[in-house]
Amino acid sequence: MAMRSATQVISDHVVANLSSHRSSTLLASPLFVAIQGPQGSGKTYLASQLKKTLTSEPHSLNVAVLSIDDLYLPHDGLKKLADQHRSNKLWQGRGQPGTHDIPLGARLMQALHEMNVGEQAEVELPLFNKSLYNGDGDRLVHGGDIIRAPLDVVLLEGWCTGFFPISSMELDKSWSTRWPREMARLGLDAGPDPVCRKEDVIMVNEALKQYVDLWKYFTVFVQISPTVIAGRSPYEIIYKWRRQQEHHMKAQNGGRGMSDEGVKHFVNRYIPGYVFFGEGVSKPFEMQGDVKHPPWLGNGLRLIIGEERELVAVEEF
Repeated sequence: MAMRSATQVISDHVVANLSSHRSSTLLASPLFVAIQGPQGSGKTYLASQLKKTLTSEPHSLNVAVLSIDDLYLPHDGLKKLADQHRSNKLWQGRGQPGTHDIPLGARLMQALHEMNVGEQAEVELPLFNKSLYNGDGDRLVHGGDIIRAPLDVVLLEGWCTGFFPISSMELDKSWSTRWPREMARLGLDAGPDPVCRKEDVIMVNEALKQYVDLWKYFTVFVQISPTVIAGRSPYEIIYKWRRQQEHHMKAQNGGRGMSDEGVKHFVNRYIPGYVFFGEGVSKPFEMQGDVKHPPWLGNGLRLIIGEERELVAVEEF
């Protein structure tokens, strides 16, 4: 990806929205910016470059960067969830909605939102180490960044950032149409041992209802989307990107992490999330019979990238 260009596009978007945010609110709360993109797409690197740009001259902003991965349940919690739902393949390891500590995330977002005007002028961010337990990972007790007031911008990046629950009717439709199509394109097994059952997706959809408590703080959104090629699954490239990501991590930590086959099975668990919930970042969603809208609509930016992560196009939503 032409990261410098992408970083500049996003930083201009954030700075413009920060100016509007400061002029339209009576509270000195930071601007919350969500970044969503598939595994290996470069969103973590992009978030770090964005922080570097925003904290440097001429902006000189105080920026907190958090990955939704850092909100994963600790290793024991992930194991307990998997043991309690042995038939749900989507929860046999970290990844899907339901494997994050949402109460922790909600407390964290509230603390960051109020830290400029409240009594808590310092917040420690959580940190999840993916290389522990042979790649299963664990959340560390300490070690995350210490954020101090005054805080200008909060960046949250993640593969499922901004995913909302869908209606039963929409889930049924996707299960009978989109899901079989994407399974066929990706060569996923639809036989007696499939990637997931419909009941598994329903459970993840139910878990997503809690995530709305996190998304409500975010008024600016950036989505990184792979280029759509006719006749091919838009999720095909994720396998390549995620392998590259794992190889890079293992080169840095002495070889701790997943094998290529492990990465394949790992990504398989994520694919239903993209298929069923990935479009929800830019359209209304239903909660308890009411139609609601993502709080960032009108302030959304979509970066279309190619196979080598190069910036191809920019869209607004």
